[in-house]
Amino acid sequence: MIAVALWSVAVLLALTPAAIALSMRPRGSVVLYGACLVITATLCATALLHLLDPAHPVLSATLPIGLPWLGAHVRLDALSAFFLVVVNLGGAAASLFALGYSKHEDSPGRVLPFYPAYLAAMNVVVLANDAFSFLVAWEFMSLTSWALVVSHHREAENVRAGYVYLLMASFGTLALLLAFGLLASGAGYDFDAIRASHPSAALTGMVVILVLLGAGSKAGLVPLHAWLPLAHPAAPSHVSGLMSGVMTKVAVYGFVRIVFDLLPEPVWWWSMVVLLVGGPTATLGVLYALMQRDIKRVLAYSTIENIGIIFTGLGLALAFKAQGLDWVAALAFTAAMLHVFNHALFKSLLFFGAGAVLGATGERDMEKLGGLIHRMPKTAFAVLIGCVAISALPPFNGFVSEWLTFQAILLSPQLPSWGLKLAIPAVGGLLALAAAFAAACFVKLYGISFLGRPRSDVAASAHETDRFSLTAMLLLAALCLIAGILPGLLIDALAPVSKAMVGNVMPHQVGLQWLTIVPIAESRSSYNGLLVFVFAALCGTAAASAIHRLASDRLRRAPAWDCGYPDPNPAIQYSASSFSQPIRRVFGSVIFAAREIGEMPPPSSPRPARLRVELRDLIWDALYAPIAKAVSFATDRINILQFLTIRRYLTLVFVALIVLLLVVAL
Repeated sequence: MIAVALWSVAVLLALTPAAIALSMRPRGSVVLYGACLVITATLCATALLHLLDPAHPVLSATLPIGLPWLGAHVRLDALSAFFLVVVNLGGAAASLFALGYSKHEDSPGRVLPFYPAYLAAMNVVVLANDAFSFLVAWEFMSLTSWALVVSHHREAENVRAGYVYLLMASFGTLALLLAFGLLASGAGYDFDAIRASHPSAALTGMVVILVLLGAGSKAGLVPLHAWLPLAHPAAPSHVSGLMSGVMTKVAVYGFVRIVFDLLPEPVWWWSMVVLLVGGPTATLGVLYALMQRDIKRVLAYSTIENIGIIFTGLGLALAFKAQGLDWVAALAFTAAMLHVFNHALFKSLLFFGAGAVLGATGERDMEKLGGLIHRMPKTAFAVLIGCVAISALPPFNGFVSEWLTFQAILLSPQLPSWGLKLAIPAVGGLLALAAAFAAACFVKLYGISFLGRPRSDVAASAHETDRFSLTAMLLLAALCLIAGILPGLLIDALAPVSKAMVGNVMPHQVGLQWLTIVPIAESRSSYNGLLVFVFAALCGTAAASAIHRLASDRLRRAPAWDCGYPDPNPAIQYSASSFSQPIRRVFGSVIFAAREIGEMPPPSSPRPARLRVELRDLIWDALYAPIAKAVSFATDRINILQFLTIRRYLTLVFVALIVLLLVVAL
């Protein structure tokens, strides 16, 4: 199976130069995305078969590329197989969506060559079994995604997003390089050798912090999230789905591979650091999302929230594993991995829905949309399922993974550490707050964008998207429902991953009555998504039938209740800003430094009154802006080096040579 995976990655890389020629042909996009669809589907099927293999084999190989004395080591185990499923399921869905969406691309030559390379890089990161191959693939993933972010380079915002992304990607790679440098100091670069080594507690603690910085910056953990809401909306929509739904999970894979696999048994304080980052990330991410008007920026900030939920689950797993409670660690770890899979489904679906709206209207601003449910009913149906799933409402998949995370939080009193006993309930409160805000956020997104009346001419003239895009969205919507009503199948499939990483598994789920899932034991708690779905379907059908049969059939015409606003102008509708105003007034002054500026013209002026809201990213102001000013100050001072004479340049070279010789001698 590992040979199939490697050959598939090789074909993806071979498509990169071929895409340059294909981009010049009328149907070149269809050919390239069709080929990527077939290859990623093959990789997904191969990884799924390996994950479900009862023998759970660990396959490895060494390729004669890379460093001469090391080669390129690759490994296919349960963890890499699961993440290959996530990467290539998302890649296949994005490729299918792009078969139709690509007709809106005005410069395919800037997208097509980097798309298969991006898919290949993410696969190689997951397969790599040595530090050199991992870091090269990681950096290749960053560079190809950066090229896709700046593909629409004529827009100044996209160029700025690419610049910030490149800086943060470089920072993350540097942190991982230092982490691997510490691990390799006593074992070498091969992951198998690192697993067999016994680094000191101080060294492993430093590695955990560095990996949290490196992988966290790529995943979007607060305060390393600054690039994500800039870069994800700037990319083409199918690439945005890959970046939010898939690439952030590759970052999660990097954290799990190093911290849970390569390092020895965890120490309790590791979990404290991860939890204190994960909980605030979830809450701040969704609060930022609530304040946005741009659909893609809402989804980008929502990704930060869900990454916070995943890292909270991983922090819980570290806490329980460090205290010897492997059975609870298995619950928390499985919840995190299940949310990795679920988020890849519904976030890809929602970005594809945003792409369909953008293709039909040319707008991402919710204030200029509205009424799309009548003009794009199939897209509206698919996006509705995505909104319900990401809001963690049963019977869809988002509820299951978050419910399992809360079940693990409720078991925290069994921990002996008082610090964790106090921190975990606080983090649980933050997650509960984030869940409520997420529901409000996606009620706002769906209601303002798809319900009501059109707020602009482009919304009024919108049309349904193409069949390829619809197929991709409806397939993901179906998977969100299936994963929600049959979660036991996914939990059992994750058992070998949990066993390898935390040493234990959740109870076997398939075979329980009515496909119920049980986190620990039936006497404690259980959930049955299938019964919830059947109950909801029966109640909805019965209510609709009763209303249809028993309601009066007499017709009465009267003016609709207009809430005191008889003007039929669509501008009087609830707007995205007014929807989030109550929450903004509660949290805005503390978190966003929000200001509401009213512009009231004099009575004789025909100008309309306006209300303008200013929001600031305090993390950017406190952390990134001072660094940018310091760099600008330093570069202004160093700029004098461009105007030295040749003698001074030679003097500088001589001094640098002497310093290097002294360093080598010491």
